[in-house]
Amino acid sequence: QVQLVESGGGLVQAGDSLRLSCTASGHTLTDYAMGWFRRVPGKEQEFVAGINRFPGRTIYADSAKGRFTIFRDNDGKTLFLQMSDLRPEDTAVYYCAARSAPYYTGPYRDNYNYFGQGTQVTVSS
Repeated sequence: QVQLVESGGGLVQAGDSLRLSCTASGHTLTDYAMGWFRRVPGKEQEFVAGINRFPGRTIYADSAKGRFTIFRDNDGKTLFLQMSDLRPEDTAVYYCAARSAPYYTGPYRDNYNYFGQGTQVTVSS
C-alpha cells in the first residue's frame, strides 16, 4: 500500500505562484507513473497533469497548459506541481496520484491506483 502525502497548498492571490509537493510514505516513487488531480466542491475530480517514469513524458489538461509544470526530483522521491499565474478558478483541493506502471501517462482517474488526502489551494481575486 502506497500512502501519498501532499503539501504546499495555501491561500494566494490571483497571479501568484505556488508549488505543491507529494511524497510516498515508506516508498520512493521510482516505479510509478504520477499525476495531479483536483476537485472543486460539488464537481467531479478532474485531471490536471501527469508524468511517467520512463522517459519522463508529461501531459496536461488544457486548463494547466502553459501555467503548470509537473516534475520529479532526480532521486524519484518527490513529485511536484509548479503552478504559475494562478486564477480564482484554480481554487480546489489538489490530489497526488500514482499508478504502478512507470511507462503510463494518462488523464483517467480510474487508471491510478493510489491517491493522497489532498491539499487545499485557494486563489483570491
